[in-house]
Amino acid sequence: MSRRPYVREVSPTSWYFRMPRYMRYMAREVTSVFIGIYTVILLVGLARLSDGDLAYQGYLAALRQPSSIVFHVLALAFSLYNSFTWFNVAPKALPIQIGEEFMPDSVVAGGHYVVWVALSLFILFWAGVF
Repeated sequence: MSRRPYVREVSPTSWYFRMPRYMRYMAREVTSVFIGIYTVILLVGLARLSDGDLAYQGYLAALRQPSSIVFHVLALAFSLYNSFTWFNVAPKALPIQIGEEFMPDSVVAGGHYVVWVALSLFILFWAGVF
């Protein structure tokens, strides 16, 4: 056995360009940055709401800016991508075994999608949209 085994060089900045699977992984990780920024924006909105009507109206005016609208559309797209990828990974993280057989991946992922849609409709109904 050699005392100096071969160690393949891996670029610290471009390793994820090698395989599409790595690219999807990194894309999912980048979406968390936008979701975090959106969370901070919501927290600022709550703080402005507690500061009074005038501060909250200023916050709403800032949200009407074109750059804010573009950011919100991007954050929505990234959050949907993040949700879809996590729901598609759920069967691997949560294999459900009945007897000797495992449930098909489509059933486990489909259950997550059904609950997601049901909760979304409930929240929209509760918020008065319907």
